[in-house]
Amino acid sequence: MYPELFSIGPFTLHTYGLFVGLGFLAALLITIHTGRMYDIAPQQVLDMGFIMLISAVIGSRLLYVLMNFSYYLRHPLGILEIWHGGLVFSGGAVCAVGSLVWYAGRHSLSILDLGDLWAPAAAIGQGFGRIGCFMAGCCYGKPTDVPWAVVFTNPKSLAPLNIPIHPTQIYHSISGFLLFGILMLIHHRKSYRGQVLLWYLLLHSFSRLLIERFRGDDRGIFFHTNMTVTQFMAVLILTGSLTALIILKARYRKKGK
Repeated sequence: MYPELFSIGPFTLHTYGLFVGLGFLAALLITIHTGRMYDIAPQQVLDMGFIMLISAVIGSRLLYVLMNFSYYLRHPLGILEIWHGGLVFSGGAVCAVGSLVWYAGRHSLSILDLGDLWAPAAAIGQGFGRIGCFMAGCCYGKPTDVPWAVVFTNPKSLAPLNIPIHPTQIYHSISGFLLFGILMLIHHRKSYRGQVLLWYLLLHSFSRLLIERFRGDDRGIFFHTNMTVTQFMAVLILTGSLTALIILKARYRKKGK
C-alpha cells in the first residue's frame, strides 16, 4: 500500500501516523460532544485525552516490543520507530485505563462515568488507526484465496510482498466503526454507570478473538498454550466484562424494585 504519503527534504509523512492522528482527533471531538452529558468541560477532555494518548502509546509499544523481544534485542533503536507501525492495542488499552483511573481519583470523578464517556472514542479511534495499519502493512493477515484478499507490493510495506493475504487491518477497522455505532446507541439509552464501557470491552474482545484467527504476523504464544498473547488477554477481558455486566445489571434491577 502506501506506508509513506510524501517526503519534503528530511521530512516524511507516514500514513500510519496520519491515520492515528485522525483517529485521536475524531475521538476528542466525539468525547467533547458527549462530555456535556457528564458535566465534563472540553478542557478536561483535552487533558484526559493527552494523558491517555501518551499512556496508550507507551503501553501498546511496550507490549509489541515484548512480543518481538529477540528482534529488538538486536535492534534496540527500532523500539522508538513507532511511525512504522507496531502497536498492540491490548497493551495500550491497559495503560490508558490505568491513567484514566488515576485521573478520576485525582479529580474525584466516577471512573465508570469516564469509562462510558471514552468508550465510543476508543472504538472510532481504532477504526481510523487500523486504516493506518493497512497502509503501513503491519498487523497483516494469513495467506488466502478469498476474493477480497489483498496483495502488498510496496517494498517499504511491513507485510509479506506479492502474495494474497487476509486484509485483517480492514477487518479491525470495520469492527471499530461498527462498535462505535453500537456504543453510541447504548450511550443514549444506558440504564446504569459502566454499561457503555463494559459493552465496549466485551464486544471488542469478542471481535479480537475472531479476527486474531486470520492474523499472519508473529503474535507470540502465551506460555505453552495454543493461544496468542492477545487472545489470552481478550479472553480475560471478555470474561471480566461479562461478569461485571451481569453484576451491575442485577444491582440496577434490585434498586428499581
